[in-house]
Amino acid sequence: MMVIAASDPPSRVQPQGEQRVVFHGLDWDSYLHLLRLLPQSRSSRLTYDKGLLEITMPLEEHEFARCLIERFIVILVEMLGLPLKTMGSTTLNYPQFQKGAEPDQAYYIQNQPLVKGRSVDLAQDPPPDLVVEVDITHTDIAKNQFYAGLGVPEFWRFDGQIWRIYRLESGVYVEGDRSPTFPQVPKDWLYEFLRMAREDEIQAMRSLRDRFSPNAPSSHH
Repeated sequence: MMVIAASDPPSRVQPQGEQRVVFHGLDWDSYLHLLRLLPQSRSSRLTYDKGLLEITMPLEEHEFARCLIERFIVILVEMLGLPLKTMGSTTLNYPQFQKGAEPDQAYYIQNQPLVKGRSVDLAQDPPPDLVVEVDITHTDIAKNQFYAGLGVPEFWRFDGQIWRIYRLESGVYVEGDRSPTFPQVPKDWLYEFLRMAREDEIQAMRSLRDRFSPNAPSSHH
C-alpha cells in the first residue's frame, strides 16, 4: 500500500510560474552595484522597493503567458492603428522613489510620440503608459502600490488564470472591466486567445485579427 504524506505540497494543483529570491535591507547603491554585475542578457528580473530586492526567475508557465500577452497587445495596437514603443523588461530605475523594476512588459502607446526614435530618459520622460506583470506565484513586492507610485497610467496583472486591469486615478489603481487603452476589447478576448494559443499559437493570432474584420460579430458585453 502506498502512503502519501500529509505534507505533500499542494503546488501540483497550481502551476509554478516563477522562482523568487528576496533580499531585505539592501540599500540603493548596493542594488545598483548588483545590477552592474549581472549580464545584460539574462532571464532573471529584478524589482527593488525601498530596501527590498526580489529576483524572479521565470518558469515555462510564466513565459508562455508573458509572450502571449505581448502578442495580444501588439495585435491590438496593429489592428487599432495605434503607435507603439516596446520597452520589454528594460530596467526602470527611479532613485527619487528608491524604486527599480524590470517588468515583464512595458509599452509607450499614448506617449509614443514623445519618446520615439531614441532611448528613454526616465529622469525627464513620463513612465510607460502600460506595464504588464505575470505573477503566478507569491511576490513580496506590492506591485499595485509600486507601479502606482511610479505614476504608470495602466497596469495589467495576470496570475495564470485571472487578468486584472488597473487604471491610475488620483495616485491609486482602480480595477476596471476594460482597458482604457483598448476600450473596444472585452476581457474574454484575452482568455480565449490564451486558451486557443495552448493548442495553436498561430491560429490564436489569426483568430484575434479576424475579430477586427468588418464581418466579425460585434461584442457589446
